[in-house]
Amino acid sequence: MQEIFAGLPWWVKWIAVPVIALVVFGGLIASVIGFVVWLLFRVLLFVALAGGLIYVVRKFMSSSSSHGDW
Repeated sequence: MQEIFAGLPWWVKWIAVPVIALVVFGGLIASVIGFVVWLLFRVLLFVALAGGLIYVVRKFMSSSSSHGDW
């Protein structure tokens, strides 16, 4: 890879090639980032709902067991 860029100016290596890569693979990169954000949101939503359910059930169980009616 070193010999491919050997005679080229610095701006080709550091500006032109990354811009071309972003143009070619930009949609793929955006899709992957969007999927990761969507998955992270779903995981956080699941954790929040499961944690809320566990909190409500424990709160209900502790208040009902103190009365001794069950």
